Amino acid sequence: MRRRLVISYLLLMVLVLIALETPLAVTLATRETDRVRADRLADATRFASLAGPALRGGTPGPLDNELRSYDALYGIGAAVVDRDRRTVAASESWRPAPGSRAALDTALSGQQASGPDSVWPWVDGSIVVAVPINDGGEVLGAVVIATPVDPVRQAVTVWWLALAGTGLLAVLACVLTAFGLAGWVLRPVTELDAVTHEIAEGDRGARVQHRQGPPELRRLATSFNHMADVVSDVMDRQRAFVAHASHQLRNPLTALRLRVEELGPSLTDADGRAEHQLALEETDRLALVLDALLTLARAERRENQRVTVDAAAVAASRVAAWEPLARHHRISLTLVAQDAPAYARTVPTAIDQALDALIDNAVKFSDAGGEVTVTVRRHDDGIALEVRDTGPGMTESQLGQATERFWRAPEVQNVDGAGLGLTIVAVLVDASDGRLTMRGGEPCGLVAGLWFPAPADAAGAAPADAAAPAPAGCGGAAPGDHDAPARDDSPAPPPVVAG
Repeated sequence: MRRRLVISYLLLMVLVLIALETPLAVTLATRETDRVRADRLADATRFASLAGPALRGGTPGPLDNELRSYDALYGIGAAVVDRDRRTVAASESWRPAPGSRAALDTALSGQQASGPDSVWPWVDGSIVVAVPINDGGEVLGAVVIATPVDPVRQAVTVWWLALAGTGLLAVLACVLTAFGLAGWVLRPVTELDAVTHEIAEGDRGARVQHRQGPPELRRLATSFNHMADVVSDVMDRQRAFVAHASHQLRNPLTALRLRVEELGPSLTDADGRAEHQLALEETDRLALVLDALLTLARAERRENQRVTVDAAAVAASRVAAWEPLARHHRISLTLVAQDAPAYARTVPTAIDQALDALIDNAVKFSDAGGEVTVTVRRHDDGIALEVRDTGPGMTESQLGQATERFWRAPEVQNVDGAGLGLTIVAVLVDASDGRLTMRGGEPCGLVAGLWFPAPADAAGAAPADAAAPAPAGCGGAAPGDHDAPARDDSPAPPPVVAG
């Protein structure tokens, strides 16, 4: 943008200089030529006054001496001719020049002649002047002088070079001024663009300096800051409402569950006890939903504060934490850490919460005897984590909806879960500038993976990626709350990317 503005200013300046200096250059050339022509006409007139007696008496008299002295002093050739074009007297350097014949014709007709009108730097030749010699109204002859144009051409060239140098200085001053002016005009726009990207990246406290640039752009910056304040306030209110509402509902929900639980001993009918148990399960499900809403509100409220964590160590701790539950469901949970340590740059607890959600889904939707494999490796200048299970997987349409809030597959509506696990993962991954992908496994199951950028000072080159071994033995209920995966180089359907 600045370059385009400077070019437009420069083009305008060049046009103005051309419009001003072209007539001035022509005027200077014409003026220098006129000065020389006037001097030669004065000299020719003086020679004509001396040549009158010579033409009448047939003797040169003092004319020869005058022409020789003139030639020796100025190096300019001159000649006196009679009306029959015979040379009566001439200086030693006199040579007929182009245009001399036409000038003599004009002078012998009784008029002064001179030419050319202007001398240009690229023109060769002579400035020729001719003056008639009169006696009582009768033309006796003419005086013709041919002046070399070299001195005039050099003078005109010097003037034109001076004009060109002045123009270049003006252009240089225009460029420097244009850069400063363009910078002053565009500084608020550049800052507005940078702040817009900062806000889009999650820094909602970024604002534009509204005391720079033209008044119109200062008003725009003020309006932008006001808009950013309003949007930030609305987002804070919305998230605060979700968090407060979820928190405030916990107490009455707990009281309600206690009251429902106290009704159990008084129920003797089998159907009543069954309904009582369903009511308790629904209150537990509602408690899970409220917990998930609180977690989501906290995740969305995080600013772009980044920490460096060892993804391999975090994965090992989460696998160890979920191992008892996996063993209870008779599911093999293993960790494959191909690169340790594997440092990643994320928002706080992003890897912990994301792995918790993905491992929970993998264990929940895998049959007894199934396998869940967690893999950590370096990939694409970052760290890739992958959770692979042997469950039934998801269809293409379900993959596209998996990260929507409260979405669950129709066939798993009765499985525990709030439908917010993948949504929370997507928010955390997005805040960490990472990637969340999901695809079907081979021959079955789901491959969920995460990718997080490595810190700038991470040491060690990333080795060639190796695909995690595909678990054997497929089965289990259809997934409904599965979460999203990382990158994998093995053949697979196009991954769904979230976050």
